[in-house]
Amino acid sequence: MTTITFRTEGDRITGFDSQGHSGYAEEGADIVCAGITSAIRLVEATINDVLGLAASVKVRESDASISLRLPGGLAPTAESTCQALMTGLMVYFAELRDEFPENIEVLEEE
Repeated sequence: MTTITFRTEGDRITGFDSQGHSGYAEEGADIVCAGITSAIRLVEATINDVLGLAASVKVRESDASISLRLPGGLAPTAESTCQALMTGLMVYFAELRDEFPENIEVLEEE
């Protein structure tokens, strides 16, 4: 199962941790893992490459984990955009969890 934990400080989503393989299918054929990874890569590319922000990203192949932390002190427009992206990611993962409850868990932790 893949567990995705969104980190918050008050109303602000500060980042997330994703860990584990979904176990839906064999590696290379797992549509749940592919959907998770693709969504994470899109959000990370938008934040770092399109917006030019310095979100910290750590990937560990050994335990199938990806973490992302937003930088603090963002300008209001950048902060609003990042919060919209992170909220959209959370909603997407919640919908994916509803469809594949045995393969993905979504948590929120302050």
